[in-house]
Amino acid sequence: MSKLIDKLKLVSQAVPQPVGFRTTQSVLPKPKILLVASLAQANVEDLADYVAGADAGVLHISKLSSGAKTLQKISQVVPDIPWGGWLRGSGRGEIKQMAKVGCDFVVFPAANTSLAMFQGDEVGKILEVEPSLSEGLLRAVDELPVDAVLIAGERGEGYFLTWHHLMLFKHFADLLTKPLLVSIPLTVTASELQALWEAGVDGVVVEVGVGQPAERLKELRQVIDKMVFPSPRKRGKAKALLPHISWETSIVTGEEEEEE
Repeated sequence: MSKLIDKLKLVSQAVPQPVGFRTTQSVLPKPKILLVASLAQANVEDLADYVAGADAGVLHISKLSSGAKTLQKISQVVPDIPWGGWLRGSGRGEIKQMAKVGCDFVVFPAANTSLAMFQGDEVGKILEVEPSLSEGLLRAVDELPVDAVLIAGERGEGYFLTWHHLMLFKHFADLLTKPLLVSIPLTVTASELQALWEAGVDGVVVEVGVGQPAERLKELRQVIDKMVFPSPRKRGKAKALLPHISWETSIVTGEEEEEE
């Protein structure tokens, strides 16, 4: 089983602290939002500095042959965290190939990924979806044989989180029971992370590497470690709204029928 998926499940299905007077009962650590480092390009020499503080790392892979080799190298350079591949689309044999090089999980887009990918459970499966996904499709996603869901975000320069992002994340979290990850900018603040957590986000994916401060991810780790994450969170399946007829309306309708 995937190490990252195990961590996500512990976060998303957090159990309240036991209540009682027994001094021998174990105190479970409070869950914290997970931090995933995303690499568009891998510079193996400086890799450890860029991903320091991450709970996991993921490498963007456009060509499987070269990408798998690079992923194997970086997992050897930084073996303390699980590593995954962010695929641009996959064929039948790619999951087994990724598992052979020590891949812990894969992120894949729904639109151009072969269904044959689901053969076997060697690695964790994270489905990448667009923010514009309809409510009906979101409910369908929750029934699919995948381990987690990632909302793809903008990666342009100057990207920042808005209230609209928070609304989308909350909407997804209310409709999904699977762990939820979202892509966010490296400039995220403590208050924004707190808002994401309370909205139901279990993990954040941030872009690191060339052009980004090498120590920024470590700083984010320190921010997360100092934060207080309430558990359990207010997260659950959205309920259907049923039509409501007031008592006054029923009386008026009844009187009108008698007059006729």
